[in-house]
Formats: sequence, C-alpha cells, structure tokens
Amino acid sequence: MGRHALPGTPPVPLTLRKSARARRISLRISQLDGRVTLTYPTGVAEAEALRFAQQKEGWIRGHLQDRPDPTVVQFGQSVPIEGVARRIVVTSGRRVKLKDTEIAVPEGAEARRLARFLKELARDRLTGACDDYAAMLGRPYSSLTLRDTRSRWGSCSSSGGLMFSWRLIMTPPEVLHYVAAHEVAHLAEMNHSAAFWSQVERIYGPYKEPRRWLRDNGIFLHQYRFDAAG
Repeated sequence: MGRHALPGTPPVPLTLRKSARARRISLRISQLDGRVTLTYPTGVAEAEALRFAQQKEGWIRGHLQDRPDPTVVQFGQSVPIEGVARRIVVTSGRRVKLKDTEIAVPEGAEARRLARFLKELARDRLTGACDDYAAMLGRPYSSLTLRDTRSRWGSCSSSGGLMFSWRLIMTPPEVLHYVAAHEVAHLAEMNHSAAFWSQVERIYGPYKEPRRWLRDNGIFLHQYRFDAAG
C-alpha cells in the first residue's frame, strides 16, 4: 500500500491499494476511523487513481466533516457502557464502580483507570458469550484477545484465535453478543457465505437488528478518547 494526501486545508491522507481483483477505481471511507482508501486495478496508473481522488475531493471532505468530534473522557461527562449512558463521577474508594446511571472512578489518571475497567468488563462479557456460542457450535476457539481496532470489530484466525475490539462493551448487550456469535461462526465457516450466516442465525438468532445498530452507531464509539490508554 502507498500513502499520499489530497492537498488542501487540512490535507487528507490517502491509502492507495493496487488490486488484481479490482475492476475499477473506487474510494472507501472507514466508518470507524475515517481512513480514506483508494483502490485501483493493476492496469491503472497510480497518477490516474490520484486524479480520480482529486475529482472526488468534495465528496471525501463532506463525509469526513460528518464524523463526530473527539470526546476526551473526564469527570462530568458520560460514556456508554453496555448501551447505557453513564456519567463519570469521583469515588473516594480505590476501585471503579459501575452503577445504574453512573460510573464512579478514583481521581488521578481517571481516563486510564476507566479504560482498564472497560477492557476487563469487555473480556468478561465476550468470554462468556464466546464460550456459550462455541459450545453450541461444537467448535472450540484457541484464544481470545482484545484490541482497540479501527477497521473491524472482531476477527477469527485460521488457528481458532478470536480478536475483538474492547469498545464493544459500549454497545447494547445484544450487539456484543451478535459480534461474538459472528466470529465464533467463523470457526465452522471461514467466509461470509450463506452457510456462514446460517450458522450465525442458528447460534445467535435473528441478527439483522444488532448488525444494523453497529453499522449505524459504531462510528460514535470511536469518538471517546482515553488518553494513551488505547
């Protein structure tokens, strides 16, 4: 992949990807991190692909302007946890405490403390969900890791390793469970064929609503900034 930028204020970084399978030049703006990817066939010159992007500059900037502004996590603000907006308040204790409408966090590096708590909660919820779905599928997974991914909510490797974005803990429980079932289903079908979606529906149930929720709302989960907690 090559990296370029559209000139202007501000410059727009472009990731160029040459693809033997591409039939035409195309642009894609990630709903997660706003990354702009320019894909073009092997028979097309890079300069031609860049000219195409320049012609679409208005469209690109318009979509980028619609992205939510970053929110620095701090006391007094709210952050969604399991689909519920919880106001961040100070606690005199040493531990983070999850309440119905609040999340109580000790003072001092509160953003990092909160991120650590959310990661632990995400691991607990995702492990429980994946254990259940793997048992229903009859296929064990080899490992479960969490990251702060920008391009995908989860993945399944050929060796059975599952990976998830810890920010899934911000979504309603049914959305987190859908993503867990989606990745577990890949243990049986490493594709997105009709057979794969049949497995998802078998172990999870109707999945269109949580899938739609993630498509429509997932971008907003990445507006929260936890300093360098990642």
